[in-house]
Amino acid sequence: MAYWVRILYERKEYVVDFECVHAFCYELNGRVTFWLPDSAIPIVINPQSNLEDYQKILNYLESVTGLKLDHAHWVKIIYEKKEYVINLNCISCFCHEPNGRITFWLPDGTISIIINPVSNPESYQKVIQYVKKATGYSLS
Repeated sequence: MAYWVRILYERKEYVVDFECVHAFCYELNGRVTFWLPDSAIPIVINPQSNLEDYQKILNYLESVTGLKLDHAHWVKIIYEKKEYVINLNCISCFCHEPNGRITFWLPDGTISIIINPVSNPESYQKVIQYVKKATGYSLS
């Protein structure tokens, strides 16, 4: 099901299907970044300069990270003082290290995310459970 949103960014108008956006990133200053589907082009929305589009993003994220079972593959991860909201269905590789850390790379970009069971136990468990359910393999 498509979730089309019109976003104004740097004097350009984008019409984006948020169902095809695989990751969003909140920063401490309130900015939200997402990467256009099928590219590594980041779109950065600042609530001070673009409150309407910022609110559209927040509404979408609230809908996919809620308790809806069809969106259970979305996970929030705190990494390097930023909060990422990631669609795990779009991750194509997970790396489990002997020390327990899990690394994966965001689609449409070059950003790697590293989580461990000590600093991010809730998200870590969600990733472990997702990998088991989606692949049949256990990361332990």
